[in-house]
Amino acid sequence: MPKKFIALLQSAALVTTVALIPTATASMAQVEGRAGPEFSKLFATYQRIKASYVEDVDDEKLVRGAIDGMLASLDPHSAYIDGAAMQRLNTLIDGNYSGLGLSVVMEDGAVKVISPFRGSPAEEAGIKAGDFITHLDGDLIYGGELDDAVARMRGQAGTSIQLTIFRAGRDEPLEVDVTRGVIELEPVTHSLETGNIGVISVNEFSADVGRDVFQAWDAIQTEAAGRVNGLILDLRSNPGGSLDEAVALSDLFLDKGRIVSQRGRARGETLLYDAETVFRGDMAEGTPVIVLIDAGSASASEIVAGALQDHRRALVMGDRSFGKGSVQSLLPLGRDAALKLTTARYYTPSGHSVQEGGIKPDITVPQLSDPDYALRSKYATRESDLRGHLINELGLKDEELEGDKVDDPRFKLTAEELEEQGVEDFQLHYALETLRRTTASSVALRDD
Repeated sequence: MPKKFIALLQSAALVTTVALIPTATASMAQVEGRAGPEFSKLFATYQRIKASYVEDVDDEKLVRGAIDGMLASLDPHSAYIDGAAMQRLNTLIDGNYSGLGLSVVMEDGAVKVISPFRGSPAEEAGIKAGDFITHLDGDLIYGGELDDAVARMRGQAGTSIQLTIFRAGRDEPLEVDVTRGVIELEPVTHSLETGNIGVISVNEFSADVGRDVFQAWDAIQTEAAGRVNGLILDLRSNPGGSLDEAVALSDLFLDKGRIVSQRGRARGETLLYDAETVFRGDMAEGTPVIVLIDAGSASASEIVAGALQDHRRALVMGDRSFGKGSVQSLLPLGRDAALKLTTARYYTPSGHSVQEGGIKPDITVPQLSDPDYALRSKYATRESDLRGHLINELGLKDEELEGDKVDDPRFKLTAEELEEQGVEDFQLHYALETLRRTTASSVALRDD
């Protein structure tokens, strides 16, 4: 087996937790016995195509189509991984590439944006979570392969590509020219704001994120030259990553109790993750913490937000998260291919399944600085919108998760009015103001 493929399977720096699951010969034999009549239909279809289709069809194409069809019938996250898809996963491990900086999925034949990476060319061009990309340089990509679209969006830094975008609430499509850049996947950034309020942004859960956040906190303390009066952990537009790193990050703030549980059907897929297993103690003990989330916060982000919320270690602000509560594992198939298969669900310390419903913030704070917020939030894309998604075991519907619609007097300003006041990120601004109002130290003064 090639070394690079082995490294990929062993790495935790993916959009999911990684496990290698051996397949028992006896269980395979049982499956063959039960599914014999169905397999005969599959083989008969293959024979009919080979004998009667108008053109000669390659065996590899037919087999790959059958595999893709089986996995697509399960859920949006299970897939066959080889070739270009394997290269995309390797990119996540390597940490940089040239392109636009987008996290995308295929939904009903369309390329849908989960979130742009922070500071990426896509974000700077104004591409938003929930946008549909229908054309690249004027060529229709609807109904095509996701890997083909991703390959076209990547390219040499400095070159440009035109994206045609359909955005919920807009009557006309948008045509956006984006200049490709080197996308350095910097997972953790930090800053110290007025009043000794620290901000740590986690952009993805790749390798060593827990350690990087610990180092960011250490740097904030050094820069503050005194007491840090509050900390904001920003998980917005973070599509997820390694389960192990989500556990490590949560463990930085917890000194006891459950962080997350993983429950699956197969033996070995039910796992419990507790505090004090990665880091000792609460690194920010006594410091108020706010976690920011939005509709682009998924998977590992929801694990962290749910753990800190359930243990009442942090106040969660922003918008309801994406709602991806499933775990995918990589199962090797031969020398250079694997199945990415959904093998378990995960649950917060209180036993809440994140699947579909997501994490509901303690305080819902709209992103008023985004002029398209109202329209985009109305049609926001979440796990429950994806075709074939796993169903929440409680059977909750989206409307049952919505709060009241009474206008909040705190959130009346328009994007234009906020811009005049110099507020570029209202959710972050509101979190900072909250910490400045609630901190016991008089040092936490407002910006002039």
